Amino acid sequence: MNRLEMPAIKRRDALIACAATAAAAQATAATQTASAPVATTRGAAPTPVSLTVNGQQRKLELDTRTTLLDALREHLHLTGSKKGCDHGQCGACTVIVDGRRINSCLTLAVMHEGAQVTTIEGLGTPQQLHPMQAAFVKHDGFQCGYCTPGQICSAVAVLDEIKQGIPSHVSTDLAAQPLLSLMELRERMSGNLCRCGAYSNIVDAMAEVGGAA
Repeated sequence: MNRLEMPAIKRRDALIACAATAAAAQATAATQTASAPVATTRGAAPTPVSLTVNGQQRKLELDTRTTLLDALREHLHLTGSKKGCDHGQCGACTVIVDGRRINSCLTLAVMHEGAQVTTIEGLGTPQQLHPMQAAFVKHDGFQCGYCTPGQICSAVAVLDEIKQGIPSHVSTDLAAQPLLSLMELRERMSGNLCRCGAYSNIVDAMAEVGGAA
């Protein structure tokens, strides 16, 4: 029986065939992409949001996905509150909402319709500092200053928490009035990070304002 002899394929011919196949495939894909309908994404209509910020009523028209931090910084131009990690881990964006401190990067502005919001700009002015701001200056509670607005807002709220009898993780008796101790202050401020390491000075400032120094 005679063997069928296969024609020899040269390497050059094989490369040319592969290149031609690839070019044809690309042309087909490009044609299909061009003929496919283009999907369009239409954003939702802005939602009206009313906030009382630093004692002033402010009315905004916001995308429902806008965080409170972006509403303050980008729409109201209150840039004291800082965007640090944008994940609620550093505390640089801390503001006081209805008397409680929150990370404004983790909450949506539309969730706080009618709320009272206090930022660092609402605590004091360069001419008339809030006692906590003055204490931070006195005790050198900041270095680069980036986290300082969040630190001060959190510090003010911490002293109010202690006055209201709200316990913390280190409170020994949950039913008793929390002590204004250094341990309490350090624990309650643990969510505010200072990359410059001014923690001891921050606690000293808080202790003075709280009456423990």
